[in-house]
Amino acid sequence: MRILQICSAREIGGGERHLADLANTLAQRDHQLFAALSPSSPVRATLRSVPPENIIELPMRNSLNLATAMKLSRFVRSQNIEIVHAHVARDYPLAALATGRSKARLVLTRHVLFPLHRIHKLTLRRTSRVIAVSQAVAESLRSQSIFDRNKVVTIHNGIDLAKFEIHDPSRTVRKPRIGTAGHLAPIKGHEDFVRAAALVMQNRPDVEFVIAGEDKFQSGENRTALEKLIRDLRVSDHVKLIGWVDDMPQFLSTLDLFVSAARSEPFGLAIVEAMAAGVPVVATASEGARETIDEDKTGRLVGVGDVAALARVIEELINDEAERRRLAQNARAIARDRFSLTRMVERTEEVYESTAPV
Repeated sequence: MRILQICSAREIGGGERHLADLANTLAQRDHQLFAALSPSSPVRATLRSVPPENIIELPMRNSLNLATAMKLSRFVRSQNIEIVHAHVARDYPLAALATGRSKARLVLTRHVLFPLHRIHKLTLRRTSRVIAVSQAVAESLRSQSIFDRNKVVTIHNGIDLAKFEIHDPSRTVRKPRIGTAGHLAPIKGHEDFVRAAALVMQNRPDVEFVIAGEDKFQSGENRTALEKLIRDLRVSDHVKLIGWVDDMPQFLSTLDLFVSAARSEPFGLAIVEAMAAGVPVVATASEGARETIDEDKTGRLVGVGDVAALARVIEELINDEAERRRLAQNARAIARDRFSLTRMVERTEEVYESTAPV
């Protein structure tokens, strides 16, 4: 099939990693892949299996930029595109306009729980299918009544499991290391992670805590607030902000425990990556975590915002290597079964094929 992926993102996050994995794997499965990106987009470098001549750069700052929509529409027609697939809400109307004078079918992926604007009901009537990355996202979409309920399908994000088959022998010969990952924002619960770390260190001062991620705000206000909290709690020697991590498998291979303290999470890609890497997970019971973790089988869940419970479970697992190993083994098996990249791509292909005219 001839498939155009549209993404106006100007930074790499979970959704952009998902798009790159999907596009590269589809190209390797003999589909003809194309991409429409913002100028100088960092996403371009991740599309290693998409021919450079198949990538078009367009200004996509405004969801209703008619000049860009016309250029994209001409590109869709000239390349005989069969599927137009958009991944960011501001790109949905643009993608809909671009398919207006062609035979291409429009597919959307929804990565977040935030409600769509009512304007989408007017601009997305051409949508053939909407892929939700979790059942929680699917339920959120259906509750908004923007799309026909039957057009919404759930496909969990998938990961390249082979990348996470890394074991760091140094894990067993150094002090315990607890980590979390995600952009620095209140919704990710990093403040709760730091407060839990302070409680844990009252009994286990040998433990190291690390936070991987960048502040998306140019002001850096979220990082500044975290740095202040770390100083105020006097844990600067034990809690470190290490910035953006390019090599997530390698980062996970250094951890004894992965923690997600998110206050809301549509899926939890980092949780699944930790599971695949064989790192036991403790997570707050956000929407995505409840969907990916089987309590006490593949990880531990605590109440959202319950810092004391988070600290207690972290300390319990630090002190119980056998339990960490049990959870990690179970989680890795579930990751292979439910969250493989192959499974995600095959299900996406089925969605594409289901949109074809009878």
